[in-house]
Amino acid sequence: MKIQELADKMGLTIHTIRFYEKEGLLDGRHVRRESNNYRNYSEEAIERLKLIKKFQSIGCSLAELKEALQDHDTNALTNLQIIEWIQGKKKEIEHKKEEYDQMLDTLNWMLEYRTLLMDDPQKAQEMLKAWHASSSD
Repeated sequence: MKIQELADKMGLTIHTIRFYEKEGLLDGRHVRRESNNYRNYSEEAIERLKLIKKFQSIGCSLAELKEALQDHDTNALTNLQIIEWIQGKKKEIEHKKEEYDQMLDTLNWMLEYRTLLMDDPQKAQEMLKAWHASSSD
């Protein structure tokens, strides 16, 4: 299939598919050059792109993605090693979630404070004093 058809099927751009190819995520199993130099993508390319999307959905960087796909292709890791990688990725995401929760807490505080400034400036000042007192601990 041509690149536009693949892009449409996968919900990707042509640029993204070419980038994956350039980075070595798609290889000879997934794309071949025709005599007119057009790319022709195999059905395996669809499965490969689904796998790439799955790894991206759990926050894998390009380097992690390359390593994971290489491990997948060579079947180099034991089940225990894969479990350890999953556990590490899970801890990384839990840490990011804690950071996002702290950001949301701060934004919620700011929103409440700014709303109070309009509705009840005295209460807003009390809120600000309480915040200063708690942050100096």
